[in-house]
Amino acid sequence: MPHVMEILGKARVVVKDGEVVEVSDPLISWCPIFEKARGISEITKEEIRKNMEFRIRDFGLFTSRRQLDMDIFVGFGASETMMTGLNRGLLDTTVTACDGAGTVISNNPLLVQGMGARISGLVETEPIDEIINGINQRGGIVLDPSTARIDPVEGVRKAAKIGYKRIAVTVVFPDTARQLRELEGEMDLELTIIGAHVTGIDRECATDLLKYTDIVTGCASKNIRELVKPLVQVGNAVPLFGLTRRGKELLLERAKEVDSPLLVSSATLPSLPQDRQPKELV
Repeated sequence: MPHVMEILGKARVVVKDGEVVEVSDPLISWCPIFEKARGISEITKEEIRKNMEFRIRDFGLFTSRRQLDMDIFVGFGASETMMTGLNRGLLDTTVTACDGAGTVISNNPLLVQGMGARISGLVETEPIDEIINGINQRGGIVLDPSTARIDPVEGVRKAAKIGYKRIAVTVVFPDTARQLRELEGEMDLELTIIGAHVTGIDRECATDLLKYTDIVTGCASKNIRELVKPLVQVGNAVPLFGLTRRGKELLLERAKEVDSPLLVSSATLPSLPQDRQPKELV
């Protein structure tokens, strides 16, 4: 089975044996984060291929050379926010996904950042023993080492059975978030549900995702931007929105660890300067 991830405008990229074998068309042509981080002024299939090849070459994604100890990529990202939550004692553990391993339970802040810093929308992956062993050595728990399946609901269920209560979990689909809210009540948990990879979702999906999540990324989603009513927003180009008191607290705690100067001010939200948004919001 090949590895499949959606990156840079939700383009579908297929990787097999460490080589990029397929790249689909992106949904957008420009992202402020990737222009700043990688100098990509226009998102094309060739730039997407080059970016994935860079991730494979420099960080070992989808290979036995996968780095699991990585620096902060953006000030306010999902993995950075969860890392802070663990560091500050707001979370007991996290349930996220990693290439070569699938769903992973981890209360190691550095591992959470290392796994999440260089991946985006992981669609499917296959087991890579070296990655799974590296996660195990750092105290992480792979949900299903034999298949590397991605299943946030079962990941949270397993984390709860181990004894964790305050759990952050990343989701892509609103139905997953709904199931997690049901599980939260059933098992008496305190879940912080983070919605990610929302570029291109339709209005119904955006509505439902906002209903069930505590934090949601803006990505290049027109519908999220139009529907969101956040309690707090961090960033204004590709922002994170805190939708609940739990989400707000976690994002404000993350702000304490950001090295760059911050402006804290009351405002009407969302605040989305036109010249800072990804092109062709979808």
